[in-house]
Amino acid sequence: MRNEVRTRIEAIARRLTRRDFLTFAAGGAAAASLSTPLIGHDAPWDLERVRSYPIDFRRATLTTADRVLSFPLPAKPAGPGSGKGLYPTELPQVTEYGKYGYGNYTFGGPLPIVQRFDLMPPGYAAPGRLRRLVHFFTISDIHITDKETPNQLIYMQQEDPVYGAPGLSLYSPVMLYTTQVLDAAIQTVNALHERRRFDFGISLGDACNSTQYNELRWFIDVLDGKVITPSSGAHVGAATVDYQRPFKAAGLNREIPWYQVLGNHDHFWLGSVPVDADPTLSIRAAYTSDEIWATGDLVRPNSGMFPCLFDWTASMAQKAFYMGVIDGSTRYGNIKGTGAFGSTNPPPTVTADWDRRHLLRTEWIEEFFHTTTHPVGHGLNLVDGSYGSGFACYSFVPKADIPLKIIVLDDTQSETDGSHDIHGHGFLDATRWNWLQRELADGQAENQLMIIAAHVPIAVANIGSEVEWWESGKDPHATLQNAVSLADLVATLRNTPNLLMWLAGHRHLNTVKAFPPTAEGGPESGFWQVETSALRDFPQQFRTFQIYLNSDYTVSIVTTNVDPAVAEGTPAATSRSYSIAAMQIIQGNRTPNSPNLAAYPGPAGPIPVEPMDPTRPQGTPTATESFTDPSIVYGSVPGVPCCASYNAELFKQLSPAMVAALRARFHAR
Repeated sequence: MRNEVRTRIEAIARRLTRRDFLTFAAGGAAAASLSTPLIGHDAPWDLERVRSYPIDFRRATLTTADRVLSFPLPAKPAGPGSGKGLYPTELPQVTEYGKYGYGNYTFGGPLPIVQRFDLMPPGYAAPGRLRRLVHFFTISDIHITDKETPNQLIYMQQEDPVYGAPGLSLYSPVMLYTTQVLDAAIQTVNALHERRRFDFGISLGDACNSTQYNELRWFIDVLDGKVITPSSGAHVGAATVDYQRPFKAAGLNREIPWYQVLGNHDHFWLGSVPVDADPTLSIRAAYTSDEIWATGDLVRPNSGMFPCLFDWTASMAQKAFYMGVIDGSTRYGNIKGTGAFGSTNPPPTVTADWDRRHLLRTEWIEEFFHTTTHPVGHGLNLVDGSYGSGFACYSFVPKADIPLKIIVLDDTQSETDGSHDIHGHGFLDATRWNWLQRELADGQAENQLMIIAAHVPIAVANIGSEVEWWESGKDPHATLQNAVSLADLVATLRNTPNLLMWLAGHRHLNTVKAFPPTAEGGPESGFWQVETSALRDFPQQFRTFQIYLNSDYTVSIVTTNVDPAVAEGTPAATSRSYSIAAMQIIQGNRTPNSPNLAAYPGPAGPIPVEPMDPTRPQGTPTATESFTDPSIVYGSVPGVPCCASYNAELFKQLSPAMVAALRARFHAR
């Protein structure tokens, strides 16, 4: 194991240019990383005796169809310091969680698997099943986090009570245990695989939190079953604090191939800002600095700007507050190094670490070729090289004897689009849009069923949410336009009758949406969208999918949420408790269904907008009409106050041509 670590460090050193190394060494960081105590006999822990964290194997094959997490949602205090519970800005007071019973849970359930006939003719009844076509799982938004990196926005969660306080992405105690939760989820996948073989798995993006080298390596190495050292800098607490201790990951069962989708957090700083778009802000240098970063309030919208509600260039230039880091030497992950800019002299510091360096898109892709699980490249090896470096779209056929193609689509924004807004929108440049159209057309011509796997979902996020389809034409700074409107994208998808569903993550929700068929396209023109929630935040789940060919030559998709089978007393179990506590304190909406507004309520009055969903009516909610989506419903279990899961069997009608092809392939009469 020690040799594995040494090999990795030597590989890092070989990739550094002489200029890189001298620049880094001048800042004092080279000694902190390349002389790291991860090797040699002076290490504060013994790499040959690192522990592992087995899951609860007695319950490892249970899903939410068997039981769901259950906990109360207490009344929220009116403000901080009430003594009647913690206000959202008091989320970091982890030592107080036990006082209020935060994080305690039991199990309720089961959560039914609801049969959904939204795309089928009236009166349709479920037929028998002819055969299972494929079985796979999705994980998403793992957000592997280096909690000690100096350029985070931790302080904003406490400083800004209106816009920052609900922002679990800025700070949550689950940041402490992201690698251990992933390890528990992968062990649960392995247990399910022993019961019913998975054909493949796919990660739907945001593998890392801020596209750092060490974050991405931890993600890949957990799936590869390597020794994980989930600390950085001086590696404080590595011998004494559970979330800092090195551990041996179990690794994904070698029988299961897994594939990767690019997310916005995988190539933007905190998923929001192109690192090199404004060199004067020195974002890249902040990753490997020994000084805790100071910046302005990036989470507060800039009034009068629509739809570009934020302007990160102006906010980051303010240098109002030191953002702080997690103190890895403390049991509960205390925050240190925060406060008003200039309040300390010298500024608060950390031990710098070259392993925190930001990865370019091309470098992020390259790391997936350094792996021991398969396929090498995890799908990115299938990218057509003629599209140039950094292209992250590809397709694959998971089973040679089944006519099913998975289209992996990068629908995140570009690093060079010029926008000053948060880069969480859905976007396709002309190259990606043309590629997608060809993939869909080829799939139709070859009588292949198709699934699109992307990071950003479509037609579910309200205007101004920063995760909706980007209206680049209304962005005053945009230099690269969205190549397709949402209406035209959806029209193309509905004109592809072999498309079964669009898979996505990004919003950290378990939402299912129907795109109903059109009269012109016929009953086969509808398709589904299924979102997988984050493994980082409550409910910390992944999804399984079983796709069946039915006796009437329709298709049904059974999708089920799964809780990692964490064992009591392990770091992953602590993370579950913290995720529930954060939900009890913040009480964010896990079951949204936004109205399809015809006008955005801007500061100067209503502003007409394009519909967030072109498949349903658009208007202003009234006492009698809500303009919400009738196909978006959520699971509920009697006696469970907060159910953030949804299980369903989704039916889809096929075209006569596809039915004929399937009959011929499977020799049915």
